[in-house]
Amino acid sequence: MPAGGAYHPLWPGKRPGGRPAVAPVYRVLVHRQYFDRWLEMPERVSVEKAQQLWDHLAHNPGGPPPIGSTCILRGKLGNPQGEGWSRTIHYEVSGAGRVNYQYADAYRASRDGDLHRVVAILTIDYSSH
Repeated sequence: MPAGGAYHPLWPGKRPGGRPAVAPVYRVLVHRQYFDRWLEMPERVSVEKAQQLWDHLAHNPGGPPPIGSTCILRGKLGNPQGEGWSRTIHYEVSGAGRVNYQYADAYRASRDGDLHRVVAILTIDYSSH
């Protein structure tokens, strides 16, 4: 969790089960309201499925996942959160888990910060449809 006085809604989401074998292309960030749900994901959907999600987000968030399915949300919920962001993508982790996210190829956390590729997990839902 970030320190300091500035408001930081996105917190780093570490890979469930440990470090990845290959360095990530995108930083995975989780909205602070869903950070606890991110931490419990391995217990809710399995470590393997949580790792598959993280690997997809960290390497190819705009492409189809090797396992699972994605779709772009329609309407206002699908709109990008700002310039440079993708539309909202809905990822089915399992029958009991869904994640909505957007990604940006050039994100700057502060005016003076460095540019990074990031994925922002906006919501995590464990209820059934």
